[in-house]
Amino acid sequence: MTFVLPGAGPVETTALVLAQQPGNGDNGGQGEDFGKSSPVGFLLLLIFLVAVAFLVRSMTKHLKRVPASFDKEEPAEEEKPEAEAKQPEKTESS
Repeated sequence: MTFVLPGAGPVETTALVLAQQPGNGDNGGQGEDFGKSSPVGFLLLLIFLVAVAFLVRSMTKHLKRVPASFDKEEPAEEEKPEAEAKQPEKTESS
């Protein structure tokens, strides 16, 4: 079963005409060298790769300095009362 809309003929014809490639030699700016890279582009790519390598090396050095945990150390608080207990108390002997 096909469903045909009235007046679909001109719409279909218009779509086929608009979808065709231009035949007058104009390829839309895509000349003979379109899509080919130049030595300057290759050099730029190599420079970017070297820069990324240095950035990775630098980030690795910085990440090695980051502590494993940022939690506050609780043993330091437990040592304070022991340190106070070890100090002799002052007594007045007058």
